[in-house]
Amino acid sequence: MANNWENFLKNLGEWRGSFTQISPKVEILNSTPSILNLEAFDNNQVVMFRIRRFGEGGYDSKPTQDYQQEYRSIGRQNIFFENGSFSKGSLQLAPFTEFGAEYGFVDNDRRSRLVQLFDKQGNFSNLTLIREFRSGTDAIERPPLTVEQLIGKWEGKAYTVYSDMRPSERSNSYLEIKEINNEYVEQTLTFAEKTITSTAKIADKKLIFEKEGNTQEILLLPDGISSNVPSQLQLRKPFIVEAGWLVRENERQRLIRTYNETGEWVSSTHVIEVKI
Repeated sequence: MANNWENFLKNLGEWRGSFTQISPKVEILNSTPSILNLEAFDNNQVVMFRIRRFGEGGYDSKPTQDYQQEYRSIGRQNIFFENGSFSKGSLQLAPFTEFGAEYGFVDNDRRSRLVQLFDKQGNFSNLTLIREFRSGTDAIERPPLTVEQLIGKWEGKAYTVYSDMRPSERSNSYLEIKEINNEYVEQTLTFAEKTITSTAKIADKKLIFEKEGNTQEILLLPDGISSNVPSQLQLRKPFIVEAGWLVRENERQRLIRTYNETGEWVSSTHVIEVKI
């Protein structure tokens, strides 16, 4: 596998898109046009990052925000995978501290990014969906994700990177999702030689999993994106946060961040799976 920096370089280019705020109830709150530039210099040793956001006048108006930053290295909490997709976020869940995670999916001339935020009490507070298209191309947005698109058997390859620098691992993943009486879905996941079966209630644009007092929600979002988070983070309990992107009707990417019982970030996993 290429190193983290080389994978980061697969995001180079100019990306036109928007930052869309979404509530935990999957309500679209507002949307802001944006242009993001990632340009490499000095034989790809330096990358200049620039993000511009615009008001109601769109790209023809003066930016309301124009921020630039130079990168010569990538922090250890930022993991870039072979196709350029990435996962980054808080290293530690701590009391009375906000917690967040960001995911970036890459597919040819498209990027779709998602930011999940929790407040200082550990409650899931909001999402930001960033849909981006490479400038000068005819790349298009994916339709909003539906339960029907997820139903079926999925087979994939997973790549996991660990925070403690132990060797990364490749593994196979199998996911089967069945619909039950138009009210529930049953999900059976086999990953890293473990099989987990769980049931979720279908609630409009949500799948709600409840087990042993814990609630995990998958939100079905525009552009084929899904967000999988606990409704509340709890101290001294392990948890995962995840995002998915239905790139094509029969192909999906998932990014998973795993945290242990001390709230410490343990690993990041990228899954590419196809419907069989």
